[in-house]
Amino acid sequence: MKRILLIVGGGIAAYKCLELVRRARDRGIAVRCVMTDAAQQFVTPLSFASLSADTVYTDLFSLNEESEIGHIRLSREADLVVVAPATADLLAKLANGIADNLAGAVLLATDKPVLVAPAMNPRMWSHPATRRNVERLRDDGLRFVGPNRGEMAESGEAGEGRMAEPAEILAAIEAMLSADKPLAGKRVIVTSGPTHEPIDPVRYLANRSSGKQGHAIAAAAAAAGAQVTLVSGPVSIPDPQGVTTIHVETAREMLAAVEETLPADIAICAAAVADWRPDSEGAQKMKKEGNKQAPELSLVENPDILRTLAQHHTLRPTLVVGFAAETETVVDHARAKLERKGCDLIVANDVSHATGIMGGDHNTVHLVSPADVESWEDMPKTEVAARLVARIAEILKAHR
Repeated sequence: MKRILLIVGGGIAAYKCLELVRRARDRGIAVRCVMTDAAQQFVTPLSFASLSADTVYTDLFSLNEESEIGHIRLSREADLVVVAPATADLLAKLANGIADNLAGAVLLATDKPVLVAPAMNPRMWSHPATRRNVERLRDDGLRFVGPNRGEMAESGEAGEGRMAEPAEILAAIEAMLSADKPLAGKRVIVTSGPTHEPIDPVRYLANRSSGKQGHAIAAAAAAAGAQVTLVSGPVSIPDPQGVTTIHVETAREMLAAVEETLPADIAICAAAVADWRPDSEGAQKMKKEGNKQAPELSLVENPDILRTLAQHHTLRPTLVVGFAAETETVVDHARAKLERKGCDLIVANDVSHATGIMGGDHNTVHLVSPADVESWEDMPKTEVAARLVARIAEILKAHR
């Protein structure tokens, strides 16, 4: 059984770690907890002890524990150390080797991998001191999950700094605990986000894609050992760690970047590429003429990136996966798209306005292959990504 040591920092997000402990134990992962003094102001040690079925450690100067060099033992008995929520104070202490409490001593003494889930006010997260600490920790080999964008519980402010959800943290934990890297040695291309097709210097045609699903897939493929290139349209989310990211604007730029990245073993086309673009881009901003008549907009078809990859004569990836964002008869449209494009698998979802999938953190998908359809329940996009990558690895293994 794999074991994690969970260091709980002092933030309102500490309550989410109760759910993390429960989910981890449901997946067969043992959890032992260390709580800072500040963490105990938000959640009681008894709560974590009850869910983890283990002792909760809080005091660096515990006579019973430290007589046996407890902080060393705690740091070495786990397979992975997880810090959640990782406050600005904890990050600063860890980056500078300060061990004035049990959490700091454990982190300084450990010889195991460390996963950090930051959580703090957006201005604290963006402060130069915090950015320096984060970069130093990344250089030291620590892995990060989050933070996400959203509204802060304590201040009502919105921005980047919200702790990753328990499902996201658990997916990162499982990826780091897995000795098996099913995509090790594989080259993977992932497209993500929308494309912007310019009308004039100010306006463009686009869609509501946030890029969250494609970026999560890129991160999951990297965690599975793949060498990943992410070709991303304009999005407001950060680049995934451990992934080479190419930023583009238009469908033609995306296709060029994808073709430049070939050859690859796997291509996952999760981007919501605009089907059409204006046949010409105005050199100047289009102005109202006062006659209340809208200007005519002539459209031409954009290149089909999925079909280009699936039907490539010389450099077709072994496995080509497409996405079908539909608003009606989702599975039927996905089946038709699978046959029309010539790809191996379609991930289909309902993106009608009522579902809230575009821009949201959850997804409900159907995996459509030539042989069957598999429907998954609603789950976080990070979990969809992890399961999709696992399924892709199974398909490749069977293909071999």
